[in-house]
Amino acid sequence: MATPELKLDPKYDDYDFPTTSPNVQSGHPGHTTPEQDAQVHQLRMQLEQDGYRERLDTLSMLRFLRARKFNVQLSKQMFIDCEKWRKDFGVDELVRNFNYKEKPEVFEYYPQYYHKTDKDGRPVYIERLGGIDLNALYKITTAERMLQNLVVEYEKLVDPRLPACSRKAGSLLETCCTIMDMKGVGLSKAGSVYGFVKQVSAISQNYYPERLGKLYIINAPWGFASVFSIVKGFLDPVTVQKIHVLGAGYQSELLSQVPQENLPKIFGGTCDCEHSCELSDAGPWQDPQYAKTPKWADTKPETSNTIENEPSSTISTHQPQGQTAPAPKEEDIKAGQHALVDQ
Repeated sequence: MATPELKLDPKYDDYDFPTTSPNVQSGHPGHTTPEQDAQVHQLRMQLEQDGYRERLDTLSMLRFLRARKFNVQLSKQMFIDCEKWRKDFGVDELVRNFNYKEKPEVFEYYPQYYHKTDKDGRPVYIERLGGIDLNALYKITTAERMLQNLVVEYEKLVDPRLPACSRKAGSLLETCCTIMDMKGVGLSKAGSVYGFVKQVSAISQNYYPERLGKLYIINAPWGFASVFSIVKGFLDPVTVQKIHVLGAGYQSELLSQVPQENLPKIFGGTCDCEHSCELSDAGPWQDPQYAKTPKWADTKPETSNTIENEPSSTISTHQPQGQTAPAPKEEDIKAGQHALVDQ
């Protein structure tokens, strides 16, 4: 029988937001079995023995365990791989110091932003792919900085966005609702979508597991359903259930999930933020009633140097000495951070 609330570990669990999931399913916070609680303890103990001390809180342990069907050894390896990637990519420093000052110019070609919440209280993440012009974008920024921005926004989803949404909803929210607008994307770009799924799955599924609540692919071009049928072959069945591929007549289904007042006008909603919905970052994470300083901002940074746009196309991503960070492929940039691959 599932326990009625999350069993906390006083050493690692310091939450200032609700910790019981509204998703009443086995393995979700507040709905775990004694066996699953034991697996959380086992995973944490093994990681401690290997010298890990950060990100061992119960919610994190449960997400990695759910992503690997509560196989402790597979979950442990997933966690270790994630920590190695975080160190190599320099995630902790990036989230504190990265300054994407070219964002307004980038958004003229590739808008990607969080905007308010869906009817379940989750952050809504929006991408518009039709205007992507890589030649123009690379005059403004670099492929590497665009990928760094995606990772920073993932980190800000984890904190402060999701905790603020959880406080407002009164229950734990761990996922987001993604809208991917493919208006203007022809079938000729289908290969890029397939390539993107393979590339970004390494980040979204392996390093930020259990973060996708729903994904609406709207204005899907003719033939996209056929491409998606191929993509589904290497996605988890649980993930596939979260994905809705819609054509131009998407508004009714989308509005059943996102309140009209929270949806930008361009998608059939009524929201028209003063300084544009794309740049407003509107949501509970901006409301003093629910927003709190993210924990990563309370941690003393290793350096005070701000990571800003540079004339050189080479920006360090903290690879081991003597190694050069590989530039992300174009298909990484043609889609975005959440898309088709979260669990």
